[in-house]
Amino acid sequence: MNSETMMLPIEGMTCASCVTNIERALMKAEGVSEVNVNLATEKAMVLSSNVDLVLGELVQAIKNAGYDVPLERMQLPIGGMTCASCVAHVEGALGDVPGVVQVNVSLATEKASVTFIPGLAGLAEFKDAVGSTGYEVLEAVEAGEQEDANERKMQQARFRMIVAWGFTTPIILWMFAEMFFGIVWPNAFIFNLGMILLSLPVLFWVGRRTYTAGFNAIRHGAANMDTLIALGTGASLLTGPAYFFFPVANYAGVAAMIMAFHLTGRYIEETAKGRASQAIRKLLELGAKTAKILRDGEEVEIPIDEVEVGDTIIVRPGEKIPTDGVIVEGMSAIDESMATGESMPVNKGPEDEVIGATVNQEGFLKINATKVGKDTFLSQVIKLVEECQGSKVPIQEFADKVTSVFVPIVIGVSLLTLLSWLFLSTPMSNLVQLGSFLPWVNPNVGVITLAIVSMVAVLVIACPCALGLATPTVLMVGSGMGAERGILIRNGEAIQTMKDVQVVIFDKTGTLKKGRPEVTDIVTVDGVSETELLHFAGSAELGSEHPLGRSIFEKGKALDEDLEQPKNFQAVRGMGVKATIGDHMVLVGSRRLMREYDLDPTTLESTMEALEDEAKTAMLVAVDGRLLGAIAVADTLKEDSVDAVQELHRMGLQTAMITGDNQKHG
Repeated sequence: MNSETMMLPIEGMTCASCVTNIERALMKAEGVSEVNVNLATEKAMVLSSNVDLVLGELVQAIKNAGYDVPLERMQLPIGGMTCASCVAHVEGALGDVPGVVQVNVSLATEKASVTFIPGLAGLAEFKDAVGSTGYEVLEAVEAGEQEDANERKMQQARFRMIVAWGFTTPIILWMFAEMFFGIVWPNAFIFNLGMILLSLPVLFWVGRRTYTAGFNAIRHGAANMDTLIALGTGASLLTGPAYFFFPVANYAGVAAMIMAFHLTGRYIEETAKGRASQAIRKLLELGAKTAKILRDGEEVEIPIDEVEVGDTIIVRPGEKIPTDGVIVEGMSAIDESMATGESMPVNKGPEDEVIGATVNQEGFLKINATKVGKDTFLSQVIKLVEECQGSKVPIQEFADKVTSVFVPIVIGVSLLTLLSWLFLSTPMSNLVQLGSFLPWVNPNVGVITLAIVSMVAVLVIACPCALGLATPTVLMVGSGMGAERGILIRNGEAIQTMKDVQVVIFDKTGTLKKGRPEVTDIVTVDGVSETELLHFAGSAELGSEHPLGRSIFEKGKALDEDLEQPKNFQAVRGMGVKATIGDHMVLVGSRRLMREYDLDPTTLESTMEALEDEAKTAMLVAVDGRLLGAIAVADTLKEDSVDAVQELHRMGLQTAMITGDNQKHG
């Protein structure tokens, strides 16, 4: 191969010593014959006999020397891929583009992730490369639109499958009578003509995309799984009209059956993709759809995608914070469980950062938007899940290497099978005799028929669909299900390496525990009943947005369905609530709240300390200036946490727990 020259941009050089270090590092890379690094232009000229093969090594060599090459990553939606062989062709085409460092094509997500050096490669080059292989780079769409497209594909695949089996089922029933009872009803002519007519809609209506994709692949010199199906069903169909002119059995009905099974597989694939896309949809639904911002001193409600960095956002109690930002005015408790898993709200005030999609629970806030659109925390989480779904695990890379040569080999084997029957009919017939006891094996049909049937069987059975699609589909579904349950997986390789895990470490909140507070203890004084205490406390907290208050209200409602609507409700920030229940003034909160209203909490001090020593949040309840007792609230274990840990131990795994509590409360 002729030598090629490539200019690599380099960041981090400051002196002539840097130049020497980089030149020395690059010369060690395989295939490099000459290097010239220019400090002024911050570029390295590399002469290599095979640049496209060593580019990744060159970039790594520069990074190992302590410098960097600016790289970009682009997600390209690819249209037309149907199997792992398609993946190999697209990856090969993109990998051959000068300036591309790494390519990862996912059949499950139908996307290509391309890491490249800006200036050396770009979208135009990628489109040309993909187009040269018979596929296309589609227009990028927003995540929500992509999930809608996946849903439509799933419905279309379901329709094609139903139609295919609608025509194929009569074929099967009609053939059973012939296979098992030798009945050709009403006569041979109508039977064989019926097989052809019933198979045509299956093959050329709902199955025509398979033929289009298969022959387009051949036209571009890259056979794929659709090529195998097209060749197999096409050969079977041709036996139908040939039956009327030559001594050949009619397998047109079998062609329809093959296509029906193929379309069923397509439906299963699309269903897996659709279910995985629902995880992305649920993440998208966490975000706010609109935002109230200040424009010229007036409050205006606008769609979330129109919010700009620097806008002042108004957020009232109970509303979602639309986007990432910094509080400029107001104080409140923010429920950040969506991001952190912590059930307890976080108190925040001016200059504190807030996360989009979290909930403002108490105060009126003015927030300066600092990140919008794709830069927000929620968007980055969605991007992480999408990248994981599109990443490639080591075992899949091996499968893709196999499938890249698999289809040509299968076609070769099928042709060899055909020739063997035509020229070695006697020994091949002896093999068929071994299975003659099966009702569907007829060794007495002609050699040409057996040759065609055997060739079709090789083509169809050897389809590499499962080999190339199973791993990426499992990865996509697994990462999507994890996202639904709050488990974010950074890349696909992590899933494969889980088989070597020996220790499982749990975060406590939201994992072993429910992630929401519940009432755990009720302590009363002077003969006050638990029902009476919860009636007043639950009624007072009826108007509260705070998780602790809601837990008391829910417990009170469970024991007393006649909770009263509070009057004069007031949330005392950082201390508790005050409300009028009937003719009674009720306080629920901390020791400090009681002292604010001239109540002495020391009579329950030992009780409060005992509850707090158990890592519980204890609140006092007073009615008309008299302490009635205390209520403790805590995040409790999930019902299946103990069983889950015990099951891991039975599997031979060790477990550990991470918690933000101190040792006393851990």
